[in-house]
Amino acid sequence: MLIECKSDKEKVAMGLLSYLKDFKNLANLKDEINLNKTSSEFQLYLYRENNANFIGVIGTQNDANFIIIRYLSFAPDYRSPKYEAAAVRELAASNPNKRVTALPDWTRLLKYLTENKKHE
Repeated sequence: MLIECKSDKEKVAMGLLSYLKDFKNLANLKDEINLNKTSSEFQLYLYRENNANFIGVIGTQNDANFIIIRYLSFAPDYRSPKYEAAAVRELAASNPNKRVTALPDWTRLLKYLTENKKHE
């Protein structure tokens, strides 16, 4: 289940983002959180399976026609195609009037939008 990241879940998002190389540096991590707080163009979503703890975070950039996946990070025990596929498909389903695409480093995630649900 994708949930829009609000300020009360900021620390959870920071923890999940810190698994990504670009956000190992605390200054970069804080800049990313501030970017998502100050611009409606950038959005963070937390991902959890059913009503369990949050296990992932997905960062997007949005415009009128597109949602661009900027990054996706899961806690170590949940790094699998099953969870990646579920998060990407839910992002697309929750934005039916927009095309989901990704930054070059993350284009591998787009395969989940076109293949059958074999990862679930």
